[in-house]
Amino acid sequence: MAALFGSRVRRLRTAAGLTQAELGDKTHVVSTRITQIERASGAKPTLELARALDAALGADDLLVELWPYVYREAFPDWSRKFIAHSERAMSIREYAAHVVPGLLQTKEYARAVLSVGLTLSGDEQLEERLTVRMTRQERLGSPDRPELWVVLDEAVLRRPIGGRDVMRAQLELLLHSAAEHHISVQVLPFEQGEHDAMGGSLTVLSLPDGSEVAYTEGAHYGQLIEDPAEVRRFTVTYDRLRANALPPLMSLDMIRSAMEGYNRGANVPSRSERRRVAQEQLQQSGGRQLRGSGRGIPRGRRPRP
Repeated sequence: MAALFGSRVRRLRTAAGLTQAELGDKTHVVSTRITQIERASGAKPTLELARALDAALGADDLLVELWPYVYREAFPDWSRKFIAHSERAMSIREYAAHVVPGLLQTKEYARAVLSVGLTLSGDEQLEERLTVRMTRQERLGSPDRPELWVVLDEAVLRRPIGGRDVMRAQLELLLHSAAEHHISVQVLPFEQGEHDAMGGSLTVLSLPDGSEVAYTEGAHYGQLIEDPAEVRRFTVTYDRLRANALPPLMSLDMIRSAMEGYNRGANVPSRSERRRVAQEQLQQSGGRQLRGSGRGIPRGRRPRP
């Protein structure tokens, strides 16, 4: 896809009678960057650059429409087909075992989640994946937006990914998103005990042709299930999770309570800070005792000079 994108840029540039340097000037990048794009070498173009190229070449959003397919290559092979299915799904039913689903993540939370993992090769790839994730969220506000039903394991609320401030903002976004009529959020509490999806996250997609696919994912792997019989089995598993989860209103209360906990925790010193303050207080207390001990010795017993 990067090669296809590059060939389209070269064809449009040639048709416009522009050199690489001239196109670079119009899009505020150096000419070597245009060369990289046309040869599909180096870093992939950002969405902002794709928009600038579209405007400079009069491409009528052709390059912007190609851009998501280029950036999909930043993800492991096993997740690309799932992403393609999810982009056209009519409904998305997801159980999240460890983190908030990507469609509902804040940028700061997503950065923290994407910054760990064996498939990440560096900061450049991190920024690519972050851009893709944020772009995928745009579909939730589009006319063909899917119905989204999310079941969160309670662990998702309790693990402060990115720190307390990031987590507090993430839970606030969850509450705001759940107010949308096409988004439902439930929480599966710890007290429900063991269940069939304890190994990882589970997503069931309903596609426009009436078929369904399932997707399971762990920390460093994923599996797309397309066999109808297998998909039905995972659909039943998801339905059980949803039935055992708290009702939506009670779930929102739990999310709100967790968010308030992060608010309270924001003013609580860390364990190392508490230890440091305690040591200082002990030292100050000991110093006062030593200074006072001289005044407390009877005059007649003072050591002779």
